[in-house]
Amino acid sequence: MEALFESLGWWAALGFVVIATYFWRGLGILLSGHVDQNSEIFRWLSAVTYSLVGALTFKLIILPIGLLSNVPLVYRIGVCLICIWWMLRKPNNMVPCLILGSLLMMAYGLVELFI
Repeated sequence: MEALFESLGWWAALGFVVIATYFWRGLGILLSGHVDQNSEIFRWLSAVTYSLVGALTFKLIILPIGLLSNVPLVYRIGVCLICIWWMLRKPNNMVPCLILGSLLMMAYGLVELFI
């Protein structure tokens, strides 16, 4: 295997990654017709998925790393509350809410930069 990587380099690595990715996607497509989406396992997977997304979002807001850590916690929570309010006003339309949150964070950056 090491000789293969030495002779082909990054192309071999790319090929293995592509094969591994599309193998599992193809297997998922083949098996998707045989799966009951209302079963207990899918309800459990849905609950775990939503809890992971919620936990990661909470961590990103409360304990950010990188540039987001320079934004004060009060402003981050305020942007979240405004976005939640907007989402409750216009249900089933997440794109404007995401744009609003991005614009509010961008506005903070511009105010900090120029004032």
